[in-house]
Amino acid sequence: MKQVTLNIADSKFNTFLEFIKTLEYVKVENDEEKALAELQSSLRQVKLMQEGKLPKQSATDFLHEL
Repeated sequence: MKQVTLNIADSKFNTFLEFIKTLEYVKVENDEEKALAELQSSLRQVKLMQEGKLPKQSATDFLHEL
């Protein structure tokens, strides 16, 4: 699957988005919904860590992942 980044005038964005959603071969992802879902998942993990149900990661291990 290929991806394309487009710059569209704010005044035409909604019209363009509605048009491309009608194309069966185009998949439109909502970045805001995806970001919100990832944030909610992260918050659940933090809560589980605070409750002791999930092991905490050391700062050193975290930095090694980067």
